[in-house]
Amino acid sequence: MKSTASTSFSFKAKNEICRATPKRNCCRLAELAALIHTSGTIRLAGKERVSLKISTENAFIARRIFTLIKSLTGESPEILVRRNRRFRKNNNYVLLIAKPDVAKKILEDTCILFQDAEGNMRSQSDIDKRLVRRPCCRKSYLRGAFLGGGSVSDPRKAYHLELIAHSEKYGESLCRLVREFGLHAKLIERKNNYVVYLKEGEHIVTLLSLIGAHTALLNLENIRIYKDMRNHINRIVNCETANLSKTINASVRQVENIEYIRDRIGFSCLPPNLREVAELRLSFPDASLRELGERMIPRMGKSGVNHRLRKLDQIAEDHRGTRGCHEI
Repeated sequence: MKSTASTSFSFKAKNEICRATPKRNCCRLAELAALIHTSGTIRLAGKERVSLKISTENAFIARRIFTLIKSLTGESPEILVRRNRRFRKNNNYVLLIAKPDVAKKILEDTCILFQDAEGNMRSQSDIDKRLVRRPCCRKSYLRGAFLGGGSVSDPRKAYHLELIAHSEKYGESLCRLVREFGLHAKLIERKNNYVVYLKEGEHIVTLLSLIGAHTALLNLENIRIYKDMRNHINRIVNCETANLSKTINASVRQVENIEYIRDRIGFSCLPPNLREVAELRLSFPDASLRELGERMIPRMGKSGVNHRLRKLDQIAEDHRGTRGCHEI
C-alpha cells in the first residue's frame, strides 16, 4: 500500500470491514458480485469454458474473497501472490477460479453471467436488481464495491469517498444504489473509468456506517467535531476582530472630529448634551458606546450615544466643507 495518510485511513477502514462476515448467503452473493464487478476479470471461451480471477493488493480482502467463495461453493480458489511491478513494496493477490463449472456457477449466482437466446454466455455490466432486493443485500453490495474499488480520504485534509466503476453503465447503477440510502452521490469520468463519489462529511459517515466501518466513522466524526469547533471559534474570533476594528476606527474618527471642533469652533458653541459626550470621548478614547453611556448623567443607551457622536461628526464635516463660521 502507499504510505500516505489517506491510503492509511482507507486501509484501516477496509481491514475493519473484513473482520465481519455476512451471515446470509444473499448478502455474501451481493458482496461477492460487487467485488467481481470492481476487481474481477472474466474469461469466456465458448459456451462452457469460463474462468474467473479477482485481484487485490490487500491481504485482508484476499482472505475475505477466499472465505466468501469457499462458503458459497465449497470450493477453494487458487491464490497467486505476485510482486506489484508498479509499487515494489506491495504484493498483488490473485484469486483464481479455473474450474469452468465453479466459475460459471459463481458468475450465474451473482447475476453477472447469463445465457442469451442463442445459448451463448454473456456478462451483465450493471447491478442486477435480484441481488439488491433487501436492505441488508444493498449494504453488502456497497461493502463489496468499497473493498474492491473504493477509497476514503483522510478527513483531516478533506471529506471525499469514492467508488471506482469500469463502465458508465455500471457507474450509473452503483450511483443509483448509493442514492437509495438518501446520499448525494455523483458520477464523473476519470481516466477511462467512472467514479461515484461523496464529498459531504455527514454522508460519508452514513456510508461507512452502512458498510460496517464503525471505528473509521467514529474517527471521522471526532475529526469533524474538532474541525467544526475550530471553524466556529475562528468565525467568532474573526467577527470579534472585525467588530473591534470597526470600533477602533470609529473611535479614532470621532476623536479626530471632536478635536477639530474643539480647536476650530470651540466646545462653548456646542449644546450641553453634545459637549458632554465630546468631553467623555476625549477622556476615554478606547471606551465602547455602552461604557460611554454608563458614564453620562443620566445614563444613556448605545443608540443615544451613537446619535450624539454622529451629530458631532456631521458638525466637523460641515465645517471642513465650508471653512467658515458654523451655526449650531
